[in-house]
Amino acid sequence: MAKQLIAKSPTAAKPSTKPKLTFDPSVFLKTDGPGRTVGKYRKDQPIFSQGAAADVLFYIVSGTVKIVVHSEQGKEAVIALLGQDDFFGEGCLAGQSHRLSAATAITDSEILRITKPVALKTLREQPAFSEVFVSHILARTIRVEADLIDQLFNSSEKRLARALLLLANFGNDGKPQRVIAKVSQEMLADMIGTTRSRVSHFMNKFRKMGFIDYNGHLVIHSSLLNVVLHDQPHIAGVKSVEGKGALKGL
Repeated sequence: MAKQLIAKSPTAAKPSTKPKLTFDPSVFLKTDGPGRTVGKYRKDQPIFSQGAAADVLFYIVSGTVKIVVHSEQGKEAVIALLGQDDFFGEGCLAGQSHRLSAATAITDSEILRITKPVALKTLREQPAFSEVFVSHILARTIRVEADLIDQLFNSSEKRLARALLLLANFGNDGKPQRVIAKVSQEMLADMIGTTRSRVSHFMNKFRKMGFIDYNGHLVIHSSLLNVVLHDQPHIAGVKSVEGKGALKGL
């Protein structure tokens, strides 16, 4: 008698027990990977020049970067000083083909470069990264509005006080850094739209009043907030605020 053949059913594939990796934007923004590299920049080293091709998004892992614009007459205007956890060069993601400004490290810095294709892909596919980036864009928009109000309504003394407080991270969610990198008086003058002699005058005044100290580094005391909060310009429909949060609105 012929043996009856019994067909064996195919063995079902076992489900993978390998855990699914969770995207962590803090790790993504501080490590090398496909389309992104962390580079070290020395103090005063250029990062990109005005007019250069715009094809990379930058993120500051540590350090300080200034963004400047040069006129055809050779004048230079500092339009932003950026620190840890700030993005810059984001114009490339909105179709900007060439840089409208220049970027230079003003302290030894670690900066992440993300190629445009990888940045756009990550924004599309990773909500956690999108949230971090959108928060940055909103904060930058608020800062630009506040800078405009500052220039239109505040005295050069108050503009200098606000610039120093922002450099020390007062008014931001992070812990204030009382000791900040040495910033030249020429750079401060460019930032607030006045002369170096006026900056020197107000810096000496702030030191005599105990608002700042020089000890190899510039030390900013929270009492400098009094200069910003005193006699704030009244904007119709906007309630005045007190404390660190005042810097976000002014």
